Amino acid sequence: MFKIVEKEHFSENVVKMIVEAPMIARSRRPGHFVIVRTGEGGERIPLTIADADISKGTITLVIQAVGESTRKICALETGDSFTDVVGPLGKATHIEKVGTVVCCGGGVGVAPLLPIIKAMKQAGNRVVSVLAARTKDLIILEDQVKEWSDELVIMTDDGSYGRKGLVTNGVESVIKSEKVDLVVTIGPAIMMKFVSLLTADYKIPTMCSLNTIMVDGTGMCGACRVTVDGHTKFVCVDGPEFDAHKVNFDEMMMRLRSYN
Repeated sequence: MFKIVEKEHFSENVVKMIVEAPMIARSRRPGHFVIVRTGEGGERIPLTIADADISKGTITLVIQAVGESTRKICALETGDSFTDVVGPLGKATHIEKVGTVVCCGGGVGVAPLLPIIKAMKQAGNRVVSVLAARTKDLIILEDQVKEWSDELVIMTDDGSYGRKGLVTNGVESVIKSEKVDLVVTIGPAIMMKFVSLLTADYKIPTMCSLNTIMVDGTGMCGACRVTVDGHTKFVCVDGPEFDAHKVNFDEMMMRLRSYN
C-alpha cells in the first residue's frame, strides 16, 4: 500500500498528494509517470510525477477530477493509501545545457513541467517560465516554479492575474525580447498545438508532453497512439515527450474527443 502523507487542494477539482513510494522516488527522472489504482478492480490512472523527495521516500502527484476514477482518487485523504502505484514509466526528459529555455504550462500541465524546469535550471540554462490558465484561481505551483526560474510570466484569459492573454502571447513576448534556444510546452492539446505553430514560425526547437492522452500506460491498449513525423507512436512507451513540430495535433485532438 502507498500511503498519502499530505494532501492539498489547489482548486475544487485539482489536488496535490504526497505519497510514500521510496523506490520510485529514488529512480524517477523528469518526464516519468506512474500508474495508480485505488480499490480492487479500480481503473488504472496515469499520473506524471511532479516532484520527489528521496530522503522522505515520497513522490508528489497532482490530480484533476474529470471522471469517476479521478474523483474517487481526489476524495482520498491524508492517511489513506493507493492500492497500487507502478513506475517510474515512460522515457525521461532529455536535459542538457542549451542556453535559454522557455517552459510554458497550462492548467495542470504545470505539474509535469515543474521537474523539467528544475532540471533545466540545474543544467545551467537560463529558464523563463510562462504559466497560463483561464483565471487566477487555476494557476498552480507558482511559488515552486518561481524558485527555479530566472523569470516568470503569468497569463490569464480574463486578466484576473498577471497579464491578460493566452500562453502564446506570453511566449512570443519572451521570444521578441531575447534569443530563445528551446521551448518546452505541456498542457491542453490545443495549447500545445498553437505554441508549436508559433515556435515553428520562429524556427525554435520545441518539445511537448502528450501525457493527457494516455490510458493504460503500458502500450497494450493502443489508445495513446499519435502520429509523429508521419509514423505511429505510443505516448506511454515512446514518450510522453516528442518534437512538437512533428506531432499531428489535429489527429490527437480528434482522438481525445472520443473520450467525451
